[in-house]
Amino acid sequence: MSDRASLTPISTLRVSQHTIPKHGFIPNTSVQHIPLTIYHGAFTSPDLTASQVESHIQSVGVCTPQRRYTMYSQTHFHSTTHELLVVSSGNAKLLFVEERVKKGDVILIPAGVGHRLPERSDRFEMVDSYPAGADKWDICYGREGVEN
Repeated sequence: MSDRASLTPISTLRVSQHTIPKHGFIPNTSVQHIPLTIYHGAFTSPDLTASQVESHIQSVGVCTPQRRYTMYSQTHFHSTTHELLVVSSGNAKLLFVEERVKKGDVILIPAGVGHRLPERSDRFEMVDSYPAGADKWDICYGREGVEN
């Protein structure tokens, strides 16, 4: 197994973008008009590891990997920063779209877009990253009187 992650060439990368309307107190893409973007199969190695993903993200230098996790089961969003998720193992259905994400997929979640994990495989894990310098990100739950 190589220490480097194999990537899909940009010319053949399948990308899906989703505009998600405001829902209750969760702004989604209605404020910034930046779509949630999924880069399907961006990482191609069948032996992909979270360490390889973290090394690649660090080498690019735009985002900083902060943790490995599955995702909270409660809908939440970040009002202060965008979020980059890379699926390092397994697959899952995430709240924001009706697509399953799987190992090697990269998800860019714009600030304000609600997300949660309703369904996942046993070995599902993601590398969670935020823009370099975004050390003080928040977690909002879209409750009345808390976040507007």
